[in-house]
Amino acid sequence: MIARIMGEGQVQLSDSHLPRLNELDDELLAAMEKDDEPAFRLTLGVLLDAVHEVGEPLPDDSLEPSDLILPSRDASLDEVRRMLRDDGLIPG
Repeated sequence: MIARIMGEGQVQLSDSHLPRLNELDDELLAAMEKDDEPAFRLTLGVLLDAVHEVGEPLPDDSLEPSDLILPSRDASLDEVRRMLRDDGLIPG
């Protein structure tokens, strides 16, 4: 799976990492439902750090179709809300 982090580039993710990333996605959704800005900021950072940690960066000149698009670290609650699908940012 290829993920694009807005403003940062693309990473290749193994499907084996999706359960952990989905846990973080669920935590992010919970923070958003409560309009808890500090928890939202923290969880978004942890989610993006996890994607970087387990993902393999693609070269900057590579433009592969992205399976999912993640917000930048400085995205607002409203910006992320507009990006959400029925199951959050990460499918599954």
